[in-house]
Amino acid sequence: MSTKRTVHIGLLGFGVVGQGVWKNIEKNRQALEYRLGASLEISQVVVKNAEKKRDVAVPAERYSTDPARVVDNPDIDIVCELMGGTGEALELTRRALAQGKIVVTANKALICEHGEELFATAHANGGHYFYEASVAGGIPIIKTIREALVANRFKLIYGILNGTSNYILTRMEREGLSFDETLGDARRLGYVEADEALDLDGIDAAHKTVILTYLAHGKWVGLDQIICEGIREITGDDIATASELGFKIKLLAVIQRDFSQNQLSVRLHPALIEKSEVVAGVDEVYNAVSVTGDVVGTTILIGRGAGQDATSSSVISDIADAVFMLQGAPSPVISEEDATLYRELADGLELTPAEALKGRYYLRIQVKDEEGVLARISNILAAQHISLATVKQKAIAGGTASLMLTTHETEESSVLAAKKDLAAQGTVLADPVCFRIFNPSAS
Repeated sequence: MSTKRTVHIGLLGFGVVGQGVWKNIEKNRQALEYRLGASLEISQVVVKNAEKKRDVAVPAERYSTDPARVVDNPDIDIVCELMGGTGEALELTRRALAQGKIVVTANKALICEHGEELFATAHANGGHYFYEASVAGGIPIIKTIREALVANRFKLIYGILNGTSNYILTRMEREGLSFDETLGDARRLGYVEADEALDLDGIDAAHKTVILTYLAHGKWVGLDQIICEGIREITGDDIATASELGFKIKLLAVIQRDFSQNQLSVRLHPALIEKSEVVAGVDEVYNAVSVTGDVVGTTILIGRGAGQDATSSSVISDIADAVFMLQGAPSPVISEEDATLYRELADGLELTPAEALKGRYYLRIQVKDEEGVLARISNILAAQHISLATVKQKAIAGGTASLMLTTHETEESSVLAAKKDLAAQGTVLADPVCFRIFNPSAS
């Protein structure tokens, strides 16, 4: 009777996700080891402060503040980088991959900003870089695109990739709360990152969008190359008006490829989406990703987008793949040959300029509440060849009013020019706010 192999795991970082990995491996150890055909042992846990009290108890001899006990330890089979950030985490990941190690990560910022380099380092040295937990928490979107839908070319991928922003928008819609009121609750519940800009300005979701773009189309894009807008400007009036028109407002990632023109549009922004769309009905801290392939059609995945258990589940899934690989199974990670093919598939693929986008738009304009204002606004829009589909006016105290408009299909360049012209008008009291109306069927 053969003896099970013991796979030794080292954790770099033992915060919420790291503790979840330990807790859930211990909780499901018997079933997990039966499925894997191997024993799992988290041999080393590297932390910044070994004296800090944590919810999960770990034997003291396994704690260390020295990353070398994981990164440079020949007995460690799998390195789990759960530190976050792009400083020390980058240096340690480079070091581990340069030694040909297997690295599992949940660090979307690191992959977004340095993924191309780190994958190349892994390929050059026989290492492997697993990253399922970096996108959409408990949704296995990376495996789905990489494995289950491998036969497809992807015309459209879109969805909700940030649970915090989705929670805030859900509470604003359901309870009529202001953005600030809902944000306060999200803070108290621990949903908001320490650096709130990651959630509120769309940066977290944009990192994930970049990773999905590479996975689906083989092209790395920088955050400075895509539209990235957050949710701070959304008001209760916007949500109510959208609802009256049959829409919900969601923070959406959109990756859209025009194969005939070999162009790719990558963006992350709030959008009005029809209530009848499945993704529009995904609320609270849940994420959803819709993938349209040329073979399978449209597939939608929904699940918890964040939190200890959802993210640790994805980390453990990558650990499982790594364990199978250590026992002789093919690596599920993109090989150097695959990476070369990816680069060839992306040859000549150009990003669609933002101003070249076309679609419908929602505009909110704060104006002086006086005769002839709506006519002047309409004339400015007409000068940019923008026609209106709906108009709503709400009086505000102090002799001001809020105009909430939707357009027929027009060009983004026209909307940008109109916003500039509107802001220069004396009757317009603040910079106009604009959100796109997203129609998956028209994409």
